[in-house]
Amino acid sequence: MAYVTYEHRGVRRVGEVQGSELVPLGGLAEIGSGTASDVLADAERDPSGRVAIDAVRLLPVVPNPSKVFCVGLNYREHVTETRRELPTYPVLFPKFADSLIGAYDDIVLPPESTQVDYEGELAVIIGRPGRRIAEADADEHVLGYSTANDITMRDFQYKTHQWMQGKAWQASTPLGPTLVTPAEVDLSTAGIRTVLNGEKVQESELSMLIFSIPRLIADISTFTTLAPGDVILTGTPGGVGYRRDPQLFLRDGDQISVEIDGVGTVRNLVRSEVVPA
Repeated sequence: MAYVTYEHRGVRRVGEVQGSELVPLGGLAEIGSGTASDVLADAERDPSGRVAIDAVRLLPVVPNPSKVFCVGLNYREHVTETRRELPTYPVLFPKFADSLIGAYDDIVLPPESTQVDYEGELAVIIGRPGRRIAEADADEHVLGYSTANDITMRDFQYKTHQWMQGKAWQASTPLGPTLVTPAEVDLSTAGIRTVLNGEKVQESELSMLIFSIPRLIADISTFTTLAPGDVILTGTPGGVGYRRDPQLFLRDGDQISVEIDGVGTVRNLVRSEVVPA
């Protein structure tokens, strides 16, 4: 099954995707800390509230995660283009809940940065809490998968050897449009690609991850408890704009999308921020 968090006529709901329509789930305002793995499946469907997807505003599929973990350097071709050695432990950094935007919201270029870059990524949504989770048990803690664009302000990222100031920009990171349950997608055969103004700029397969999803869950849960609604962005393939020659950054009017087979597509217009005089 696939689910979304959406707003319709000022009311926030969770909906099950049925074709081009959404059927709201009773008692749920959003996917997050209250949606453990069995909650979505067991929630009462409300057919009387059925609504067209085109008639709602899609929010980040998890609007208020308690934690957002991001993984750097998790595809071999991306490690190669950065001229680094292959990592032996996942490179981790945070985003925050207010970094997230909806799957079709505009990506707004801040006036402070001239190097806004794209990074297409698979997102893992946690559905069962756990600490020190074994790799063999990690799949039991996954609620589902979604699509993200880990928008990065490179000129801020490289101000120091810590990346947070370039990665955790407010209202910058599309996440959605749907949460797809694990039974609905075969990640071993799924491809991922980023398309900028009709040109494919990133392409790989999820099977090419250096650190698998179970490994990431095990490593992260070693130092903190993973909770329902937590998000893990699993890393980006090669082809990022900063490493191209010439470099390629997002500009006002660009159209960019990230597509993952069987999971979904985030599609966004890029526009400049209007700063009051």
